[in-house]
Amino acid sequence: MSGIGELAWFKSSYSGSDGDACIEVAQGMQAIHVRDSKDQRSPELALAPAAWDDFVTYAARR
Repeated sequence: MSGIGELAWFKSSYSGSDGDACIEVAQGMQAIHVRDSKDQRSPELALAPAAWDDFVTYAARR
């Protein structure tokens, strides 16, 4: 992991109010980090900015 305490994590405005299916995202210096908001000690996924852009573009069409 890349200094998890150094990252500013946020949840999507689309996250459910019941909190059962949320992810958190943080922008790092060289990657976009994604983790499970219910278990912040779980492994995080680090994506290259181009891969994150591709994912967001794909998800927005669904």
